[in-house]
Amino acid sequence: MSEGYDLIVNGEPVHVDGDGSRPLLAVLRDELGLRGSRFGCGTEQCGACMVLIDGEPSFSCARAIESLVGKAVTTVEGLSPDGALSPLQQAFLDEQAGQCGYCLSGILISATALLAHNPRPSRREIAAALDRHLCRCGAHNRIMRAVARAALASEASGQRGSSIVRAHSASEDARERADDTRPEPGSSARAAAVTGARP
Repeated sequence: MSEGYDLIVNGEPVHVDGDGSRPLLAVLRDELGLRGSRFGCGTEQCGACMVLIDGEPSFSCARAIESLVGKAVTTVEGLSPDGALSPLQQAFLDEQAGQCGYCLSGILISATALLAHNPRPSRREIAAALDRHLCRCGAHNRIMRAVARAALASEASGQRGSSIVRAHSASEDARERADDTRPEPGSSARAAAVTGARP
């Protein structure tokens, strides 16, 4: 009988059965239906698979599911849990920051973490935060403008990184609930974990 693994995905407790060496990205996409995180290289070199793990940007393509027990994972779907775009997502649309869009989910994840830790980053700080991401379309300047625009919009509205703060706070609450109740595979708790607004 295979061992199971409990973690928090986008603020909801999730139980995953099977081989613990499977990469997080495969579980997110194939089992939980969260397809926003992308497979790019499989070697942690391109950033397309980036997710937040306990609030920090992390590659999901080679991260074993067994290493994530009790941890909070936030995917790009979790950045707008109420269906409303975050200031960052809106800025990316306003600046037309994506061309093909394949890299954007990972970039949005890293930029969200940056703005949560540093609400007014310089251009150099934005570049450093996004250094692990490849954009083969060459949309770098628009991406950088979008992150700077989001910082100004968040500051003006008083949100300053609130999307990641809300996601991390929800994950903490879910972690406490998971200690009391372990959802069964296919239960409504698991079903709720796989829903989320797409950016």
